[in-house]
Amino acid sequence: MAAFITTIGLEIHAHIRTASKMFDGCPAEYAGAEPNTFVSAVSLGLPGTLPVVNQLAVERAALTGLALHCSINERSVFARKSYPYPDLPKGFQITQYDQPLCSDGYIDIRTEAGEVKRVRLERLHIEEDTGRLTHGDSGHSLIDYNRSGIPLMEIVTRPDISTPEEARLTFEKIRQILVWIGVNSGNLEEGALRCDANVSVRPADTDTYGAKVEIKNINSFRYVERALTYEIRRQVMVLEAGGTIAQETRGWDEVRGETVGQRSKEMAHDYRYFPEPDLPPLVFDQIWIAERKAELPELPDQRRARFEQIYGLAYRDADLLTLNRAIADYYEAAVAATPDASGKEVANWVLNEGFRLLKDRSEEPERLLERMPVANLAALIELVAQAKITRSVAKQLFEESFDSGANPAQLVAERGLTQISDDDAIRTVVVQVLGEEKAEKAIAEYRNGKLTAVQFLVGMAMRATKGQANAQLVRRILEEELAKPAE
Repeated sequence: MAAFITTIGLEIHAHIRTASKMFDGCPAEYAGAEPNTFVSAVSLGLPGTLPVVNQLAVERAALTGLALHCSINERSVFARKSYPYPDLPKGFQITQYDQPLCSDGYIDIRTEAGEVKRVRLERLHIEEDTGRLTHGDSGHSLIDYNRSGIPLMEIVTRPDISTPEEARLTFEKIRQILVWIGVNSGNLEEGALRCDANVSVRPADTDTYGAKVEIKNINSFRYVERALTYEIRRQVMVLEAGGTIAQETRGWDEVRGETVGQRSKEMAHDYRYFPEPDLPPLVFDQIWIAERKAELPELPDQRRARFEQIYGLAYRDADLLTLNRAIADYYEAAVAATPDASGKEVANWVLNEGFRLLKDRSEEPERLLERMPVANLAALIELVAQAKITRSVAKQLFEESFDSGANPAQLVAERGLTQISDDDAIRTVVVQVLGEEKAEKAIAEYRNGKLTAVQFLVGMAMRATKGQANAQLVRRILEEELAKPAE
């Protein structure tokens, strides 16, 4: 079978979080509203209306460009894009064309194989979103204009992506950054973030790119990977059969597991761009750009590297802790509140118990601070570090504190859960355990050289003390008792 080279580029569309729409004062928080209730004369394109630029949307788009290592262009221009579809009633979209707000950025992704790859970004421009079309089985379509006019950023990568996995990772990384800096909700289901994927396939022995196929409006990381995997396979099969690839727009049908042709792919001249006559160019000086740079927080990659360096965390742990800014802030506050524990110890509690309970309770990461306040986590870790409670008891208390909000130290005092470290008390329990019938097999195995059998007996003793015994002391006393001659 002939070898083929795949080339992928993404166009990521992200709502900019603002109170009003891009070119008028109509409210932008339309999620869950009845159709066509968040509309205005401007967003409906009524005659005689004029657009006014949303200043906050421009500032947040510029902040995004800086977070993506782009340059902010000192002059950018709005354009009219001919748009012959009913979800923008005025027949054109106000966007940017040859003079975007930001250009020439990049992000770094890390594949499952551990390879770090840089994906360059061609541009970031701002525009207005379209309305939403719903196609019914009867052949009729309904339009909801609530979304029409919402401030939108389009982030366009260069064709640096080679695999569906890299495309998914690029989409995920950009979402992480947008949510981290607070410019986008990251909600894919509501359409606040979605992706178009452009893909072409060519024989490995040619430098000429194949025909570009665009897969429109993908609102899931998994779907991006699945859609591209299918489309690459489809194009290869067509080429191997001697056919040609049509330049077209396709959609992803998750139920059928395949891409579906929608229309021929438009070219730039089809949109008939020209400068928007009702809006002046955006002109920025270095003071304005410096103000945006001053607003930029420490970004995920920087924070991950700092967690590795300062707290001695493995890449995987540091990466998990910085996937979400709220979790990263929570972790660092917990480290500061637990002087008797290492950064690795605190990370283990957050990643193991915290993440487990968030998943079990179907909670968002931001809820960890509310469900398990830093003071409660710090109290729990300090109790373990000071050998006042066992790790087994601590795990039970973590879950109870997570669900009830109770302070772990108070629970320990009320219930007498302090760790048992008295030799005589533990020896009494050990002797009782060794006298039980279910311990006989483990005792025989241990005395016949299978030293790991002692773990079963340690478990029995820990259960007998409801997890309160010092496990190391239990093991030592067990070994002493087992070393005595059998009676």
